Amino acid sequence: MEEKDLVYRGKSKDVFNVTAGTYAGKYRLVFTDRATGYMENGKPVFDPGRDTVVGEIPGKGAINCRFATHFFKLLKEKGIHSHYVDTISENEMIVEPANPLSMPAEAPDFSGAAPLLNLEFTWRNNATGSFWRRYPFVKPCKNLHKVVEVWTKGDVDTLISMEALEATGAMTIDEITASVALVKSIAEIVTREVASKNLHIIDGKFELGRLKYGDGKIVLIDEISQDVLRICRGYSPDTSGGCTVYHQCVVTGCSDGKRTIRNKNQVSTADIVKIFT
Repeated sequence: MEEKDLVYRGKSKDVFNVTAGTYAGKYRLVFTDRATGYMENGKPVFDPGRDTVVGEIPGKGAINCRFATHFFKLLKEKGIHSHYVDTISENEMIVEPANPLSMPAEAPDFSGAAPLLNLEFTWRNNATGSFWRRYPFVKPCKNLHKVVEVWTKGDVDTLISMEALEATGAMTIDEITASVALVKSIAEIVTREVASKNLHIIDGKFELGRLKYGDGKIVLIDEISQDVLRICRGYSPDTSGGCTVYHQCVVTGCSDGKRTIRNKNQVSTADIVKIFT
């Protein structure tokens, strides 16, 4: 695929426009070995919950593609629509073109005005990551019953309330309600499937959009892979679903007003690649 056909280069995959052949007019997703995380003592620590690419993990792209293919097919079996069409190689997937949930700037002539480019729906089985940093009064790893949050994507992701989504005209209340229900349904299916590997999903994030050649219905787009899921070992729930071993797993800190939280039992991206190989 020629570089001129590149539609988008993301943190973990590249999107190309298919210009000829059976899938002409559709998009080709190329899953790469690029991985996000943070640097510690001069070395990369791979963490799917972070947004900065810090290196590559050999074989990760192929595993991501296999992982995503499995879940897209599983969702189709359960009657949940997505943009998935076919998988054509170990790290390449064909999908329907889709429009992310977006909105143009209403007053572009004002300095600083910008469009809403995309929305990301996070869902959380347990309290950790940015959720706990924002709400430190909550016990780490408390069961959150797949609470859904919406973020505007950009150089810095920004949390946006459901009321603001409706008030700004970005989404109608019916679309918001349907989208939250869709995210929770997918999250439940994915959580159960990963649990079959004796692993537990702490939280995850999905992107939704409208197929360009569809009826405007909102569906799952982008991917389902370890790049959008935070997975752990040793989850031991109490009667309310909170993890009973959080004292042995969670490490928190606070310096200069900035809180940190780390889960020692979180499975690294490299280890997930090995598990699903």
